[in-house]
Amino acid sequence: MTDDRLIVALDLPDALRALSLVERIGDACSFYKIGLGMLTGGGLALANELKQEHGKRIFLDMKLFDIGATVEAAVRGLAGFDLDFLTVHGDPHVVEAARRGAEGSNMKILAVTILTSLDRADLDAAMIRPGAIGDLVCERAGRAFAAGADGVIASPQEAALIRALPLAQDRLIVTPGVRPAGSAQGDQKRTATPADAIAAGADHIVVGRPVWQAPDPRAAARQILDEMRSAPD
Repeated sequence: MTDDRLIVALDLPDALRALSLVERIGDACSFYKIGLGMLTGGGLALANELKQEHGKRIFLDMKLFDIGATVEAAVRGLAGFDLDFLTVHGDPHVVEAARRGAEGSNMKILAVTILTSLDRADLDAAMIRPGAIGDLVCERAGRAFAAGADGVIASPQEAALIRALPLAQDRLIVTPGVRPAGSAQGDQKRTATPADAIAAGADHIVVGRPVWQAPDPRAAARQILDEMRSAPD
């Protein structure tokens, strides 16, 4: 069976190119992330096709943030697409609204803590209160869990801290910012290798460019799986 702990991010301009990539990867990956950048390029249609016709799991990464009524309505509509994961911002009122919208579906609500592309200087520029990023991520994760989140999105550098929280039992930790050994960081600032992310307590890792920019995406995905499986139990 394919190891669905690896989620490949389909960060491509349109659904046709993304579908071509999925076909090239074949059975090396069973779980895909579709993000905001593809929303106008057929993202929801692609999600439906991959789910219904190809048997793939789907993570829709929308990072929803709005007043509660709007988030609830948006999530209720998205729940009709039989998605596996959906992201919202980790503010408690957003998470609570998303949970209401997802009622009756199997879709998991994942709360974004602090984006993996941000560091302390970025948080200062955004007027986020002082403190170590790890501490802020853990606080946001704990509040999101208390509000009903099924899991959180956090960098692999914070996965172990979150896993140690009492409320993290039976909750998901999904880590972007994962880079295979020797890969460029790109715009990510808080990164780790696949093995390190899994060892730290991540349930799923999200990898994009190291797969879809590779000359052989299937081989790249298999290499990441091998690295991930080398993590100590």
